[in-house]
Amino acid sequence: MKRKAIKRIVLRLFIWAGISGATALGLRPVYVAAQQRPAAIPAGYVQVSPCVPGMGEHWANPATFHKGGTIYGTYQAKPVFSEIMVTQRDFASGKSWEDTLAPLPGYRIDHVDIEFMPHGHPGMTYAHYDIHGYYVSHARHRLFCRGASSQAAH
Repeated sequence: MKRKAIKRIVLRLFIWAGISGATALGLRPVYVAAQQRPAAIPAGYVQVSPCVPGMGEHWANPATFHKGGTIYGTYQAKPVFSEIMVTQRDFASGKSWEDTLAPLPGYRIDHVDIEFMPHGHPGMTYAHYDIHGYYVSHARHRLFCRGASSQAAH
């Protein structure tokens, strides 16, 4: 974890066990002390970040993450976003996605934030886009984890 944080986003998430090929793709594992999985987060998902300022905690499925699986976010044990990460190469090649940013059952997306990470960030160290579909207002999620370090995890 030697790279500087990009804006408020810093560390991204990966669980070493179960992510085959992650190292070859430039993905580095991040270990966190996980809390109990909130009921709304699907089985098989594990916490992969502490509370990230402006976002919340990140949850990923180690079996599907490296294949473009959806990441979910929580704050105070409540779901607050769905996220995908898309490489520049995938956009440039015309790749399409269907139903990939769908909210968890019982939730709806309030707005979508798309952030370009030109230098990547720990966990995905190459240029890509972070696409968050937030279930709460922009004003609300910007207040999440305000006391957490910007070096936390994303």
